[in-house]
This record gives sequence, C-alpha cells and structure tokens, in this order.
Amino acid sequence: MKNDKVRSSAASIAETQAQPDASSVRVDLSGAPSVGATIEGQRLQHCAEGKSWKHWGPYLSERQWGTVREDYSPHGNAWEYLPHDHARSRAYRWGEDGIAGISDVEQRLCFSVAMWNGNDAIIKERLFGLTNSEGNHGEDVKEMYYYLDATPTHSYLKMLYKYPQRAYPYTQLLEENRRRGIGATEFEIMDTDAFQDDRYFDVFIEYAQATANDLLIQIEAHNRGPEAATLHLLPQLWFRNTWSWDNSDRPSIDRTNDGHIAAKHPVLGTYHLHTDALVDVLFTENETNVERLYGANDAANDTANNTRRVFKDGINDFVVNGRLSAIAHTGQGTKVALRHEVSIPAGGSTVLRLRLCRDGTAKLADFDHLLAQRHSEADAFYAALQEGIDSSDARAVQRQAFAGMIWSKQFFHFDIPKWLDGDKAQPAPPPGRKQGRNSEWLHLNNADVISMPDKWEYPWYAAWDLAFHCIPLAVLDPEFAKNQLVLLTREWYMHPNGQMPAYEWAFGDVNPPVHAWATWRVFQIDRKRNGGKGDLAFLERVFHKLLLNFTWWVNRKDAEGRNVFQGGFLGLDNIGVFDRSATLPTGGHIDQSDGTSWMAMYSLNLMRIALELARHNHVYEDIATKFFEHFLHIAEAMANIGNEGIGLWDDEDKFFYDVLHTPDGGKEVLRVRSMVGLIPLYAVEVLDADMLDEVPEFKARLEWYLNHRPELASLVSHWDDEGRGKRRLLSLLRGHRMKRLLKRMLDETEFLSDYGVRALSKVHDTQPYVFRRGSIEMSVSYKPAESDTGLFGGNSNWRGPIWFPVNYLIIESLQRFHYYYGDDFKVECPTGSGNFITIDQVADELTKRLSRIFLNDASGKRAVYANYPRLQTDPLFRDYVLFYEYFHGDTGRGVGASHQTGWTGLIAKLLMPRRSET
Repeated sequence: MKNDKVRSSAASIAETQAQPDASSVRVDLSGAPSVGATIEGQRLQHCAEGKSWKHWGPYLSERQWGTVREDYSPHGNAWEYLPHDHARSRAYRWGEDGIAGISDVEQRLCFSVAMWNGNDAIIKERLFGLTNSEGNHGEDVKEMYYYLDATPTHSYLKMLYKYPQRAYPYTQLLEENRRRGIGATEFEIMDTDAFQDDRYFDVFIEYAQATANDLLIQIEAHNRGPEAATLHLLPQLWFRNTWSWDNSDRPSIDRTNDGHIAAKHPVLGTYHLHTDALVDVLFTENETNVERLYGANDAANDTANNTRRVFKDGINDFVVNGRLSAIAHTGQGTKVALRHEVSIPAGGSTVLRLRLCRDGTAKLADFDHLLAQRHSEADAFYAALQEGIDSSDARAVQRQAFAGMIWSKQFFHFDIPKWLDGDKAQPAPPPGRKQGRNSEWLHLNNADVISMPDKWEYPWYAAWDLAFHCIPLAVLDPEFAKNQLVLLTREWYMHPNGQMPAYEWAFGDVNPPVHAWATWRVFQIDRKRNGGKGDLAFLERVFHKLLLNFTWWVNRKDAEGRNVFQGGFLGLDNIGVFDRSATLPTGGHIDQSDGTSWMAMYSLNLMRIALELARHNHVYEDIATKFFEHFLHIAEAMANIGNEGIGLWDDEDKFFYDVLHTPDGGKEVLRVRSMVGLIPLYAVEVLDADMLDEVPEFKARLEWYLNHRPELASLVSHWDDEGRGKRRLLSLLRGHRMKRLLKRMLDETEFLSDYGVRALSKVHDTQPYVFRRGSIEMSVSYKPAESDTGLFGGNSNWRGPIWFPVNYLIIESLQRFHYYYGDDFKVECPTGSGNFITIDQVADELTKRLSRIFLNDASGKRAVYANYPRLQTDPLFRDYVLFYEYFHGDTGRGVGASHQTGWTGLIAKLLMPRRSET
C-alpha cells in the first residue's frame, strides 16, 4: 500500500503538471535560480516531503571485487582475495557491480548492461582495471566511459561506454604497466590500438522514470568503424545474493506465459521486464561457481533432481563458449540476460528498449514520448539552474560534472560485527580478523546510499571527500546533501568515542575535520535557495554530534594539552618527508601546521554554527564562547609551542612549517614548502555587527578578552577592529602575515600554476628538501603529476599537483577575507607582475585558472587531456569530459582516478555565478 501511494503521487507530478519551456523559466528577485518552477524541481520538493522518486537510482557499484568488504583472507589482501578474474564467478556478500548499473535503494534487484563483441575472452559486464600491485601508480580503471547527464531524482540518466571491437587488451594493459617503472606515466587504454581506425561501439545507456517504480531503459549502440560489426547486447537483471549468507527466502526471476520477465522478491514485490525486441532469454543463478574456483565438482551437482547447477558466470560461458549446460533451461533463476545479437553497419546504430516496472501488462507504445519528455524536463531544470552562465561550453562541462555527482551515488553495505564473526551458513573468517583491520569499529553497520569519490577506484565513502561532495550536491539537491552530512554522524557510523569513520581500508585513520565547514556551507546554500529560511533542525542535529567529534580531536590528537595537533597524514598522503601516520624513523612526533590549522578552522566553524543557533536559543552563546576561546589558544600555541620559543610560523621564510620533536628533546623545523603551510588561511571568520548584537553574552566575552587578555587578542587578525560595515575578523593571519603568505602562494615560480595552486612549491624542483639525521636521509622534491613514492599505495600525489578541495577552500577563505577588508586591501597577483588586485579578484583569478583545466581554450583544447591529442580533436571524444582525482601542476593534465566527480565535482560550484550566501 505504501509503495502504491508513492507511485501514484509520483505519477501525478509527471502526468498532470504542464511542461515548462526552458526559455520561460524565471529568476526570482534574490538572483537564485528558480529551479522549483520546473517539473524536476517539484519532484525534488516531493522527495523532501517523503514521496520519493529515488527508490531507484544509479546505486550499483562499478567495482565490488577487490574491496575490504569482500575480503575474507587471513592477511587482509583484499585485491588478491577477490580479483577481477574471480568477479564473474563468485557471488558477492555485501553488494553488486555492473556497467551503467541501477538498483532499488537497498540493492535487492539490480540491472546493468553487459555486451560482447565476438572477440573478447569474456563478456564485458564489469569495468576492468589494475590493482595496486599491478599498476605502476596504484590501482586504476582502464576503460573509456562518461557520465553525460542526470537529474537529482534520477528521473533521467544517461551515460556512454566506449567498447572496442577488437579483443579487449587485458594482457597488454597488465604487462605494460608492470613493465613501466614508477617514473613513467600510466599505460592507458588510449595508448593501445583498442580504438584504432574507429573500430569501436559507442554504447549510450539512458534511463527515464515514467513513475517512481516504472523505468524506461534505452540502449543505443553506434558502430563507429569502417565496416559492419556484430554486437551482442546483454542487459542483465538479477537479485543480490542474500540467501546464501542468512538462509533467507530465495527470490526468483521467471519467464511468464506472455513472454516477459517477472522478478519476484519476498519484500520488494514483483517487477516485470518488458522489451519489444527479438531476444534470447538466458537464465542462471547468482551463485558462486565452486567448480571453476575450487574444483568442487561434487558440491556442484543437484543430486535430488539429477541436474547440473548453474552459476553466476553461466551467461558468460554460454555466450562466449557456447556451453549449453552453463545456463538454466527451466525458464527460471536469480539472474537473467536478454541477448540481442545484431550486425551494425558501418556508421549505423541499433536501439534496444526495455521497461522495468511493477505493471505486468505495461507496453512500450509510449516509450519514445516519455523518454523525450524526461530529457526535456532535465533540460528545463538545468536551464533554470544555470541561469547566468553565458558560456555554452561552461554549461556543458558543469552539467557533466553534476551528472558525475549523481551517478556516483552508491548503496554501501558493511556490517562490521557480521564481517568479523562471519555468517552462520558460511565458514568462519580467519581468527586473526578479530584483532585486525577495523576490529575496533564493532558498532559500524552501514546500509545506505552514499556519495562516493569514484565508484571504481574508491567504491567506499571517505569522510573528508564526502564533505566536499556536499557543496555541489547542495546546489542540485539540498536535502540529499544535508542527509549525507547527518548520516556520517549517526550512531552506526560515528565511533562511540566521537571519531568519524575515515574509509573502509582503515576506518580509524584521520581525515581533516571539515564536516563542520561543510555543514555550515550547505546550510547557507539551502537557506539561500529557500528565500532566507534556514534549516535549523539540520544545523542543530549535526552540531551536537560534532561536539563529540571535536572532543575526540582534543583528547586524542592533542595528548599533551598544548593546543597543537598531530593528526597524522590528514588526507595529504605523501606531502611530508615522512609518512605522518606511521611511527617516525627518528622517533618522537610532529607538531603539524595543517593539523593545528584544521583545528583552528574547526573551532571557528563550530563557533559560527553556535552563534547561528544562539540567535534562536541563547543557551548556545556559552558554547560559541568556548570555541572562540579555543581558537585563541590554538593561535597562541602556533606562535609559541609550549612556551618553548618555537612556533609553526617561520619568520625567516615567512611561511608555516611542521616541527619535528625527537626523543632526545631536539626540535627541527621541517622546511618543506607545501600546502601544509597554506592551510592556516582556512581559519577565518567574519562577524557582522548586527549578528553580534543578537548575542550579547558572546559579544561581552569578546570585549572582556580585548580588555583583559591583550596578549591573546594580538595573536589573531583584527578581531577587535571594526572593518567594512562594522564587521570583525577572526583569523590566524594578521594582515602582514597574510600578505607574506599570499606573496609565496601567488608566485608562479612557487605555488601558482596556470591551473590553480600547487600542493608543493615548484622551488623544490631545483632545491629538494633533504632531511638528514644519522644514517637517515630522506627528501621531498617537486613532482607535478604521478607519485614517485610508494606511500599510500602510490596512487595519489601531493608533491606538486593541483587538488580541487584545498584550492576550493583557499578561494572561499579569500572571499571571506575580502568580505572584511573590502577593495582597499590589495595584493600583487601574480607576484612580481606589478598588478595589484583585491583579495576577491585573487579568488576570481584562482577560479578562472582551475576552470581552464576543463574549458576549451582559444584553440578548442582542454588542458585535462594534455597527453591525448585525439581526445582534444576527435568530435566523438572532445566534448566528453573526465573529472580526475588531481591535475598536473604545470599542464593541468588529469592524473589519478579518472571519474572522481566527488570532490573534483567542486568545479560545478565554481562555474556557478557568484551569489552571496553569507
């Protein structure tokens, strides 16, 4: 009954509302785009009211194999325990994967697109890539695919997979990457002959929801080659295997008397899959092939019926090898594929249409109309959202970035107690697991749709990545962004001691504390969109949990109580001379400039949230005062750690550095000029006079510090001076220090690249930092692209490239500084140019430089594809954009994970017209 109501409500939106013309969308007087006037905007409103269009979505992972969840090995070798070669034959325990996959919100029933070109040794049903030990720069997907379009309710989705007609070069990709040393670039599929002579298929997959439980699916394959070529399209529908682990009722997929497919689940109900094409229907079971993997022939026989069992890889074995016994001939199973084999002429195409819905009598007569309507509604939604963006190229790039954000949602299921103890119906895990990875996270039980950094390379959430994801997501779908931030603070995520879970490889690792910043920013974006009405319940709910997390930081990462923090690697991987998360080779510990600055920022973020809550409940004034005082004490400690005459600011270099403390009492400034020294910029807040008048107790405490603790007041920038519009500034950087820091940051021979701010100064290209102590000698040099060390797997690099999250925070911080100083405060940009501009203009300049990575230059080229001329010029490639993990510090070329429209999706926010959200 509940589902019927959802379907009926969703249908009423789609069928009774007039479809708006994109040109008729109006912008309200505040300047915010009137997305609510569109049909998709109304769907979002209905979702916020609990009438969800999001029961189905792109929730399937792109890689379940090689994950920690599926690892039951004695030594935690996740990549080796379940490799790609086993994935087609082994039933997964915790989730499913596929190409262009969708599922219901709990991933019980799954759909994805498989295909076969007649030459591959296996059907293409999941994306291939190299593991950490196979690649020369860590794990990496070796496929060409793009997220082209998506609406936040998933009413319309579109992606493209480029499938070679030659045999897929699995062996070549593996062997060449193994052969190449760490100093060479990765060997990608575009470096092979896979797409030579245009011998490939462009396979476009589109989804459109007629109603909340009625999905239209169109698969359109184009032969780009010079000759006719045969393609087997194999859309697959299957149930996630739950019955093997807990002995629950087994669902079934059957062929009905009238020829369509019925998928019956004891909880989900029955869904029907229709098509009007001539297809072969191939049934199998989503069960592990114990014969292939373990040689367990006896266990593979159903002696009761004297028939041979079939397995997860049965469709592959039938299509590729012609094994009749590999599939079920009973018209029933838990996995089914519809094989549509067609010869496509050169330059021609074929279309396969399907409908997955609850209606067993549904037809495809209105298919084309509904698909076109949902596409048109997506156009209207983005026309409203992108009001004020004049460049068609910028609009296209932004729309693909938003699409990547939406396609990167994933159902993430991980129950640590069950994973540690094992399932009753299965062999027990190795005993060492109870003392091994994540064994201290016994409370963690996740089964939610979460925004992923990248559904192939990072098919698991990461706490600080997710915080950045929520900024562009809030522009699209504020409710989803708010729910994501709430989720990580729930009791089954956050540790009882207050720590946020980092990521599944090590939930106990430490990420920068950016959750409060993201919470405040999402609150502001949402408030602006709602005409000034803020969601105080959301703000208060997250704030209470962040108090626990802040306390954890103070107790665990400032063990000596000096207000100086030693957070560890803090997401910056190899940025330092040492692995900052491991025991130091010198012994001792590092007082971290970034860790301490993150905590200063965290204090100001919590102070600002408390002040907002105090405007409505004065009880919060005390808490705001606590965080104001904590910020002042951190500023004091950064200037003079433990009253020992050494601080994190180096007055000789005019820069912030880490300080090494050794067991013999020695102290050494680690003069690595890196992003670590720029992070103090992030600790900035501006308080308006009108707001201060609403919180008189807090204001009085400010005045008390000014009068009674001038030594603390003098440490931070002008918090006691009234600036433009009687505002007060709280910052770790007084005006002079900020100018000196910006002088280095805006120097093109140091941090400033044509494409943003580098993570390491280019000065270390010719002057590497070298640390020597006894027999120990270690160095840090400028490496603008791939990593040349094995730290953190070698698949990411903070020694020179450009990273979007830290650049984005620099831009926002500069905007906050300008909000206080106004146009009178100017700096030289670039350093040495003689061009003096306002801090706000510096922020705009950094935005332009970051945007250059993706936008066409005057010659029509995109810097992100600097190494691949074909991607720059070929009309079948050049307008499709990939959003990488990070970017070459000198050329802007994309490096690392190629589909990280997680935090790199921040480009979508940067391309929005500037509107005040303060």
